[in-house]
Amino acid sequence: MRPVKSTPEFLVFKALNRDIDKTWVAWAVEMLSAGYETEHLVILAGEHEPFNQFYMQELVDSVLTELGLDYSDKDQTIKNYACYLIDRSIAGEMDTYQVLATLKDIYFEVGYERYLRDFHDLYYAKDHLSDSANQWYWDGATRDNIDTIINDYFRNWRANCGRD
Repeated sequence: MRPVKSTPEFLVFKALNRDIDKTWVAWAVEMLSAGYETEHLVILAGEHEPFNQFYMQELVDSVLTELGLDYSDKDQTIKNYACYLIDRSIAGEMDTYQVLATLKDIYFEVGYERYLRDFHDLYYAKDHLSDSANQWYWDGATRDNIDTIINDYFRNWRANCGRD
């Protein structure tokens, strides 16, 4: 069995030490529906707001340990999440600009990691080109070719799955 498709998103949330919310409960229910069943996963699936973050963080740690899901390599976890987002974009489930915005925000959150810099630059290139004929973030990008540049970058990233 493979974890549900959205698992990389939850692993990155944990790696970034984000609060546990009701989306984690929905993920747990989805994992149970996919055939996974562990003691703590069942408990997580039954939790309700308001959440005690101390308890929920420990509970989620137990769930991830039981499922053998590792997020200890934060950089690789983020790269896997980027691949997940790009897959969603390629499948038409998520807008490219939304993917860029999400990864740009993580770029800032993790302290300007080099491997995320291009997402930042592409985001701002596209943003500036939406209301101006000029941008200084991506060499050669214009209003006419920015979407092609982004799509090509996404396909290349996905082909390499974020390897530097």
